[in-house]
Amino acid sequence: MSAAPTAARPDPRPQPPVQPDPEDCCRSGCNPCVFDLYDEALARYERELAAWRARHPDA
Repeated sequence: MSAAPTAARPDPRPQPPVQPDPEDCCRSGCNPCVFDLYDEALARYERELAAWRARHPDA
């Protein structure tokens, strides 16, 4: 079974995560902090974008 995009399986470009505003952090030392979660989401987005670009070299 192929995971390649088809007409029935669209392959949209990944969208970056929304960066939290500075006031979204409560500064209580939460683990994880909203900025830690953002950093993880950003790293995941960058991996997904690299894979998408490999599938769409002309984009």
